[in-house]
Amino acid sequence: MALKVAIVGRPNVGKSTLFNRLVGKRLALVDDRPGVTRDRRYADGNIGDMDLTLIDTAGYEDVTDDSLEARMREQTEAALDDAEVVMFMMDAREGVTSLDRIFADRLRKVQKPIILLANKSESRESGGGVGEAHALGFGEPVAISAEHGEGMADLYQALLAASADIFIEEIDEPDKPIRIAIIGRPNAGKSTLINRMLGEDRLLTGPEAGITRDSISVDWEYEGRAIRFVDTAGMRRKARVQEKLEKLSVADTIRAITFAEVVVLVMDKDDAFDTQDLQLADLVEREGRALVYVASKWDLEEEPQSKLAELKRLAEDKLPQLKGSPFVALSSHNGRGVDRLMPAVIKAYETWSVKVKTKDLNTWLSMATQRHPPPAVNGKRVKPKYMAQTKARPPTFVLMASRASDMPEHYQRYLVNSLRDSFDLPGTPIRLTVKSGSANPYADGGAKSGPERYKGDAKTAPRKVLKAEKAEALSNLPGKALEQKKSGAKPKVKALGGLKASAGKKAGQSIAVQKGARGGARQVSRSGRVRTGQKHAPKK
Repeated sequence: MALKVAIVGRPNVGKSTLFNRLVGKRLALVDDRPGVTRDRRYADGNIGDMDLTLIDTAGYEDVTDDSLEARMREQTEAALDDAEVVMFMMDAREGVTSLDRIFADRLRKVQKPIILLANKSESRESGGGVGEAHALGFGEPVAISAEHGEGMADLYQALLAASADIFIEEIDEPDKPIRIAIIGRPNAGKSTLINRMLGEDRLLTGPEAGITRDSISVDWEYEGRAIRFVDTAGMRRKARVQEKLEKLSVADTIRAITFAEVVVLVMDKDDAFDTQDLQLADLVEREGRALVYVASKWDLEEEPQSKLAELKRLAEDKLPQLKGSPFVALSSHNGRGVDRLMPAVIKAYETWSVKVKTKDLNTWLSMATQRHPPPAVNGKRVKPKYMAQTKARPPTFVLMASRASDMPEHYQRYLVNSLRDSFDLPGTPIRLTVKSGSANPYADGGAKSGPERYKGDAKTAPRKVLKAEKAEALSNLPGKALEQKKSGAKPKVKALGGLKASAGKKAGQSIAVQKGARGGARQVSRSGRVRTGQKHAPKK
């Protein structure tokens, strides 16, 4: 088991910066203004070979009324009671202030090891503040710089000395918890709902909107199963988010949705499913997370039955891609209906993790395509071949089909809705990818096509190619030759010795024709003999 360490001090001394450095992540929001951290946050970290469970706390304020600062002080008091070692941080640049002395008096009553940290001591101006820290009565201060990582070796030695007498029990690692993110608009009752389920005031609540700024993780156990709630900051419309700190809070909430497994969308019953709620639900579906709707403040509803039916109808009409998601109406104030939330969350998680056998999928595919065959695109019908599930969380399927790129979107939605109804997958996001069969490996660019080789000019070419080559050759001729070629005139050749050349039936042969005594033409055979009679002449 890790050593549990609380980081405490007045506002804006660098507690969250040191928390992020020891954790190794930017979990806690950091800003120049004081009072950014309000809740206490737990996270696992380490320094050297020492495992730590770190607790980041809000800045200590000396108030005891009903204000927000007083409720933040109660969270810091709870962290002091829960920790085994306390790291008291002060600002070395500003020196010891009156609030540091008041908090030091409070810490002297705590019967636990206390390590005094002088932060922001990387500059020369901080030397005087480190000297003043001795007056607080906690021994030699450890000069560190949480921003630049200076003094971590001295901090490690101080933690070793402080934890020498603390027995750290070794326990088995628990099962991986189910991560549940609670999201919604500001002042919808998210933190109050978690406190009601835990049975304690673990998170800071109040009538003010936007109290929660960080995404706070809280571990819990439900019927033997490990649960991790993540309380998030309320998300307003993007046009209304102007301040840098609120932008950081919204980014932290989106990150919590990304790493969650089940998301609980908490809505005010009077303003449920407005534009912001619809955008949040659509974001959850695009991230592929299981979703549970919660209508809060149900104790103020005068007609619960008709109101619940109306909200369910709105959910199916405005979010058809999440049809069948669980819907729970509850009141965090008096606990009415809270006991129905966790069974709905567990059911949504199991549906989100479902795996379907390939045999059942292909049987269903055959029936679905017979009931509603794929449409013909450009005169050719898309033919589904087989289907398989590639992964769960969310359920992801691959459909092999001919001409997969031509399958219309509406037919893919039909297949998804049929999958949801046939295999009882209400509300969970379903991913369907349509792919074609394997390509021809011997085609150009295929796996077995090999490098292209020059095969020489073809002996026969299409008429268009020959015509184009002839036109190109003509264009390169000089002027007079080009005119003769275009007009088709042939050069004149003078006849030799009364012989006239004519083409024979065979290549390279010719027939000579001589003039007879009467001026008529006498035929000469190919062998040179003079033919004296007419061929096929009638007998006398």
